Amino acid sequence: MRLLLMSDTHLPKRAKELPAQLLAELPRADVVFHAGDWVDTATLDLLESRSRRLIGVHGNNDGPELRSRLPETAYAVLDGLRFGAIHETGPAQGREARCAARFPDLDVLVFGHSHIPWDTTAAGGLRLLNPGSPTDHRRQPYCTYMTVTVNGGTLTDLALHRLPPRS
Repeated sequence: MRLLLMSDTHLPKRAKELPAQLLAELPRADVVFHAGDWVDTATLDLLESRSRRLIGVHGNNDGPELRSRLPETAYAVLDGLRFGAIHETGPAQGREARCAARFPDLDVLVFGHSHIPWDTTAAGGLRLLNPGSPTDHRRQPYCTYMTVTVNGGTLTDLALHRLPPRS
């Protein structure tokens, strides 16, 4: 099962559209995660129409319409792994312990907010993944997203994809 992970698209403020490279991944993904800060409903509509399965949450920059369509936290069991998605997890310092305590029944937590890619494992085994942002790199050298495969209850082939600068 192939997963596509993204967050913090901030359209149309940070970019006019999602990058072509990211859009090309949609047909290859069995499940698409978006960890909040969509900003516009058009992006949600686009991902809903092009994804086999979309798991999304709202973020701190998402208005009432997105909040009415998306939960703050989403959960799914995918090929034996228990996933959660949330936008904000708080400061980097102490993140693993804080998330492990808050989500003791998860195997993987997909999150966003910082625009900083993150891949760590908390004591107890919770894997924390932040794909960064495909449209706003902030203090990072690149805009990014992640792909990962779930196979028999194991994450494999995790890749952080760097996007070329927008022209």
